[in-house]
Amino acid sequence: MEYNINPKEYYPPMHSAEHLLNGTMDKMFGCGRAFSAHIEKKKSKCDYHFNRNLTDDEIKAIEEKINSLIQQNLPITEEFMNRDEAAKYFNLARLPEEAGDILRIIKIGDYDKCLCSGPHVKSTREIGAFKIVSTSYENGVLRVRFKINENKNENS
Repeated sequence: MEYNINPKEYYPPMHSAEHLLNGTMDKMFGCGRAFSAHIEKKKSKCDYHFNRNLTDDEIKAIEEKINSLIQQNLPITEEFMNRDEAAKYFNLARLPEEAGDILRIIKIGDYDKCLCSGPHVKSTREIGAFKIVSTSYENGVLRVRFKINENKNENS
C-alpha cells in the first residue's frame, strides 16, 4: 500500500504502531504516553518518563503484545468530541489552543484511545511486524527506538 502524504505528516503505518506502543507502555508500566516522539518511515523513537531501562524480557513482552494486536486486525477508527467533554477523558495540557473546540479521537479496537490529528491505517494488520531496535535510559527518560516491517516474510 502506498501513501501520499505531506512530508511533515507521519507515515500512517508507523504512526499507528506508535499508538500501539504508547498504549502498551502505559498498560504494562503505568508510565503514560510518550512525552516526545519522532516518527519516520524507516525507524522511530518515543521518549517516556521512566526510572530505568527495559530488560530483554520486557522488550520481548512488548513486541509480542504489539504484534499480537497487529495480527488481531483491530479496526482503527476516529470519533469527534468537543473540548470540554474530551477534558474528562484525556490530558489536554499539550494540546494547542488552535486545535479548536472539536477534537479528534483515534481508537484502536478497544485497546487504545487518544487525541490525534495524524494519519492512520484502517486496521492494525496494515502496520506489519513491530520490532524494538534499541532502548536507552538517561536522566529519567527511557527512549524506545522501533521499526515496522511491512513485508511480513522478512525477519529483519
